[in-house]
Amino acid sequence: MGKIKTYTRRAFLVGSAAVIGGVAFGFYMVKKPHANPLLKDLKDGEAALTPWVKIDAEGVTLIAPHADIGQGVRSMQAMLIAEELDVDPLAVNVSPGDPAPAYYNTALATEAVPFMSTDDSFAAETMRDVMGGVIKLMGAQVTGGSSAVPDSFDKLRLAGAVARETLKKAASQQSGVPVSALKTEGGAVMLPDGTRVPYEDLAAAAAKLEPVTDVPLRDPNEWRYIGKPQQRLDIVAKSTGTLTYGIDLEFDGMVHATVKLNPRQGGELISYDASAAEGMRGVKKIMRVTGGVAVVADNTWRAIQAANAIDYKWGPVSYPSEMEGHWDLLAGSFNDDHIDNVWREEGDVEAALSGADVVEAEYRAPYVAHAPLEPISATVLVTDDGVDVWTASQLPRFVQANVAGIVGVEPDQVRLHNQYAGGSFGHRLEDEHVKRAAEVAMAMRGTPVKLTYSREEDFAHDFPRQISMGRMRGAVKDGRVDAYDLGIASPSVQASQLPRQNQVAPPGADRQIAAGAWNLPYALPNFRMTGYRTDGLAPVSSWRSVGASTNGFFADCFLDELIIAAGADPLEERIRMCQEPLARAVLEAVGEMSNWGSDLGPARGRGVAFVESFGVPVAEVVEVTNTPDGIRIDKVYVAAEVGRVIDPVNFDNLVKGGVVFGLGHAMNCEITYSDGMAEQQNFYDHEAMRLHQCPEIIVRGLENSDQIRGIGEPPVPPAAPALANAIFAATGKRLREMPFNKHIDFV
Repeated sequence: MGKIKTYTRRAFLVGSAAVIGGVAFGFYMVKKPHANPLLKDLKDGEAALTPWVKIDAEGVTLIAPHADIGQGVRSMQAMLIAEELDVDPLAVNVSPGDPAPAYYNTALATEAVPFMSTDDSFAAETMRDVMGGVIKLMGAQVTGGSSAVPDSFDKLRLAGAVARETLKKAASQQSGVPVSALKTEGGAVMLPDGTRVPYEDLAAAAAKLEPVTDVPLRDPNEWRYIGKPQQRLDIVAKSTGTLTYGIDLEFDGMVHATVKLNPRQGGELISYDASAAEGMRGVKKIMRVTGGVAVVADNTWRAIQAANAIDYKWGPVSYPSEMEGHWDLLAGSFNDDHIDNVWREEGDVEAALSGADVVEAEYRAPYVAHAPLEPISATVLVTDDGVDVWTASQLPRFVQANVAGIVGVEPDQVRLHNQYAGGSFGHRLEDEHVKRAAEVAMAMRGTPVKLTYSREEDFAHDFPRQISMGRMRGAVKDGRVDAYDLGIASPSVQASQLPRQNQVAPPGADRQIAAGAWNLPYALPNFRMTGYRTDGLAPVSSWRSVGASTNGFFADCFLDELIIAAGADPLEERIRMCQEPLARAVLEAVGEMSNWGSDLGPARGRGVAFVESFGVPVAEVVEVTNTPDGIRIDKVYVAAEVGRVIDPVNFDNLVKGGVVFGLGHAMNCEITYSDGMAEQQNFYDHEAMRLHQCPEIIVRGLENSDQIRGIGEPPVPPAAPALANAIFAATGKRLREMPFNKHIDFV
């Protein structure tokens, strides 16, 4: 686009901003903006007209409220604003800022309404607008759902352009040169005679001006950063081991703590005997906390050793003690009493199945852990002035509220210093570790307390991915798929997760129970997709791609079964049935990339899968070899439609990482319960893909859509079904349960 519409000053106040030399620029697309958090404690020589950027003598600072959990979001935000502001992204100071309602994320509205991403009807758009308004009123500052890019793309570019044009106006008034004769370059306004006026020198004058809101945005063919390979802001520090994560922080007088909680998730501590631990070296304090015991020592290792020396008596929990009970609850949910929603009902499924040669199957997907590499930790300091919290969080304002409730202060007295995270995959959407750290810090006022979970404690108290079961029936007719009846039973993730944030799950159906399955883009003559809600299972949380991570496996693999039963080609038949142009394009692209239909040779197989999640159509082809020692994964081809690839290097890395994540968990990972406790305790028994197993991965990003989408999660769901379909092609063995290593070996 060359220009955007003119925004009034009232409409200009909040959606994004650029800060220059003490001036902050941005816009609100609402009439009543949230307060600008940058105005709080503003220092002399600084100015902030909006919440997003400020400038002082040190230069430009961008407030990047989306948490960087390894996906490169800080770099993305800096790049977007720099594109229009004419600064070097590597020269911009980037800070997560303080949590604030102003940083609400309306891109979340897309996944919050019961409409397909391709539905642009009046009802769908109206509901998205309504949900966007609710999110704004809540001040929901959230990183998740692959929403950071769609939330930021227009906001930050507009912010940079507004800042640029306002600075040019200030330079015009100072120099007497018309704005039309001025240019910007490298953090300065350039006069016609070549004089360079740094942005910092114009800050004071710009702060007195009305922001210039009738701003031109550069045409894509003029972009210097967007769509071009970039160096991430954190890449040097991560490559040299010098980036500071939350677990690395050290403060004067700091003590170290850990916890031992009831290994039956959510159960109580009945009693404990700490006599064996009290005299251990370095132990400073042993205290009861919610669900268990905390040990404070002079280092983390001694705290963990002492915690393990305590004798505990734990209470029971309500969910089944053994895994058989979990599967029984799911199996018993396929009835009218448990229907969460009938998401699709097209044609007459029962009539089509009546008298036909029906194909039936049951698919299973287990609980799996988040297991980020950085151990879960939080540092908390309680003083008379309030509370300081250092941790990585995807829900910073919820952390504020929860800590405030524990300590007995107002939420705005909790200062959250959001850190880089060494992985998350949804784990940082939980804050139980921060709550326990706050309990300890409240008992040790004035002393910084760093609480770190042992790896075993993290596995025991992770809220894993939902366990799910799919039951399917289908029929073919005249060489084509004629009927598909798909039922999925699963716990509601939001019903489990939201109460831990003192929130009530919204009424109605949980879209994640059906995500990745109800939105199949195929014109099936008779298709029904029903979600069944299963209660009474272990508590769960959002895991990378949430419902689609299991449902994509169910829906696509059974479709593959039906296509094979019809005697059709798996890719050609998917393309023939596909009624969505964007979905068809990724299927065609991955077919061309993989040279689909060519002869792979003996003992080899090729499988294709398609899943749409978070509005992103993704198709993947996996090639495998059936060796005497097991399956070897040779190559993976991926085509994804995101509307606009912001940074090709980061895009490529995120897609490849998602494929490896999806494959590894499908191959090897599950959490099982015995006596109510998670049996898997560390990476060695929840093992992802090994380095020697990693295939070559070829990625293509398509840019046909007008909608900007994120790519952090969508590559995950197609990986498992593409692998399962490839294994069938190579061996004739159909896998209907993850992890696959229960049924087949990998080399």
